[in-house]
Amino acid sequence: MCLAAPSRVLEVREGTALTECFGQLREVSLLLLSEDVVVGDYLLIQAGGFAFERVEAERAEDALALIAELFAQGDDERRWGHAS
Repeated sequence: MCLAAPSRVLEVREGTALTECFGQLREVSLLLLSEDVVVGDYLLIQAGGFAFERVEAERAEDALALIAELFAQGDDERRWGHAS
């Protein structure tokens, strides 16, 4: 299973974009996208560093909030010794 967290575009360059997700910056290729990308867009990125889908901002922000909540729950479980 693969989980792609939406990454927000900080800069658009010649064929690439600088993105951020949970504080991690990443330079990604826009080669696979047929649509224009602008600063503020959210992208899904493959493991090889290729953006493959632009995501609606509301959907991306909802997904990021859910992922952050899941991370926080995982921290609580580890802290209290409930993780397997």
